[in-house]
Amino acid sequence: MKTELNLHDRSLTLHRFPKRSNETLQAWDAGDEYLINHVEELALPDHQNIVVINDNFGALACWFSDKHNVTLMSDSFISHKGVKQNLEQNHCNKVAFLTTMDAIPANADMVLIQLPKSNRHLIWLLSQLRKALPASCPIIAVNKAKEIHTSTLKLFEKYLGETKTSLAWKKHRLVFSSANVEPAIEVDPMTIWGVEGEDIQLKNWPNVYSGESLDLGARFMLQHIPQDPALKHIVDLGCGNGVLSVKAGQLNPQARLTCVDESFMAVESAKQNLIENLDEGRDFQCIANNCLDGFKPDSSYLIMCNPPFHQQQAITDHIAWQMFCDAKRILNKGGKLLVIGNRHLGYDAKLKRLFGDSNVKLVASNNKFVILQATKDPAKLGAN
Repeated sequence: MKTELNLHDRSLTLHRFPKRSNETLQAWDAGDEYLINHVEELALPDHQNIVVINDNFGALACWFSDKHNVTLMSDSFISHKGVKQNLEQNHCNKVAFLTTMDAIPANADMVLIQLPKSNRHLIWLLSQLRKALPASCPIIAVNKAKEIHTSTLKLFEKYLGETKTSLAWKKHRLVFSSANVEPAIEVDPMTIWGVEGEDIQLKNWPNVYSGESLDLGARFMLQHIPQDPALKHIVDLGCGNGVLSVKAGQLNPQARLTCVDESFMAVESAKQNLIENLDEGRDFQCIANNCLDGFKPDSSYLIMCNPPFHQQQAITDHIAWQMFCDAKRILNKGGKLLVIGNRHLGYDAKLKRLFGDSNVKLVASNNKFVILQATKDPAKLGAN
């Protein structure tokens, strides 16, 4: 797997985060290379203020921090960690870090964007760029050509301004835009809706997974969250908007709740939803993190988990495996991991490998999803 980015007589060593010994995925793509090549051809004066949005693992931040003042904006805790590690490894200059909930720096001389997967997130970013920047500031986005649809360009024109595209290069295309649309359209970052059949109302920042309606997996999981007076601490791993935590908190008022997600917007949404749907004074925390890094062993009674099977644009099952390993580590003896996933993902085999065959059982299933329970029983555990 290639770790050296070589362009314009320069070389960067770049790794994904978390770094894995058997990594098969690269830490940058042709879109990063296209942006770098294009900006290098512009021959910018040194010390420009460049805002980089959605730099997955730091290829852009590392490259442009050599001569410019770089501010990185990302909703991903994983990306923040990966960029910081690659900056350090390559002895790069300091970079400022923001989330995409923060204000766009008004002194930007150029903005570079890796387009997000979510149109809600894109619309939010475009509206904030329009509000913050003068029309003279170049805004250059990149994505795979097949992902830049006519509807994508219409969003740029509606919420940002005049827009055109480049020719395709290595199956990627650049989008050039200016913050000049009139009038500027105000965008509310939050969508708010109630969960049918539940006493739950949810607020969702733009990059929250399934932020416009309850996804089918979460709806199925809501029916199978346990109610147990012995539960003292419940962890919602990959919490999204926190709907599972809210339901678990309603069923188990004695339990302390911890919501964990790698999306800063998800963590903030979960925090607001716990505040507004549970009784005042409830003991909870919401944390942006890489799975359960830093959590104390033997510290939880129940972990609920709906693992993602992608990281940025890449399809991968290593996140689920890390979640399961971390869960085993922090569960108390006799503690339970409750997992929901699509039937075809085969999570039962992974859980049996970790927890032992007899400690994994099927809780419920339908034509699309299975809910599995793995119990930490040290006498019967499999190997890590």
